[in-house]
Amino acid sequence: MSSSKVKQVASADFPTRWGRFLIHGFATRASASGDGAKTEEAVALVMGEVHAGSPLVRIHSQCLTGDVFGSLRCDCRQQLELSLSLIAQEGAGILIYEQQEGRGIGLMAKLQAYALQDGGLDTVEANERLGFKADQREFLMPVEILKAMDIRRVRLLSNNPDKVAALERAGIRVSERVPCEVAPTEHTKKYLKTKREKLGHLFSDRRRQH
Repeated sequence: MSSSKVKQVASADFPTRWGRFLIHGFATRASASGDGAKTEEAVALVMGEVHAGSPLVRIHSQCLTGDVFGSLRCDCRQQLELSLSLIAQEGAGILIYEQQEGRGIGLMAKLQAYALQDGGLDTVEANERLGFKADQREFLMPVEILKAMDIRRVRLLSNNPDKVAALERAGIRVSERVPCEVAPTEHTKKYLKTKREKLGHLFSDRRRQH
């Protein structure tokens, strides 16, 4: 995806319980070849001055079950709220929210994966049983959004080294990886263990599950 394929389509004031943001809407441009490529959309919540130094940035993949319904099967909502809180504490930062449900497999497949997990599989095994990679995401659109906003250096709020690598490959320097960790619960212990052992996510000792 080149920067010419993403455009900003809206911008508005966005007060939240964490403070006042601007919300920017982005969409991929229609394919010039008319090949019917699906349009992808994402939003960026921006607070304060983000062009001085390395702004705090969170790339958050949509999780309807967690973000909206408060599912206890994952830590997505807690990570989202923690990220907005940390950005607000600094008074500046960006949260990009992209539509990559279920690590990119989509909502219905994610629910099918839930059923397989209920049968004993972990999140990686369930995705692979359904014919997907362990993580389908490539983080192409968030990279292009950052470039469109003229952001070339960030402090990335993430436990996922793949996000760091995706930004670095695209020429966006990650000057620091800032942990985005929330306390594990009885429901998320296996989920977080799989993230660490099979997806390489990084956790501090106090968050590790044994």
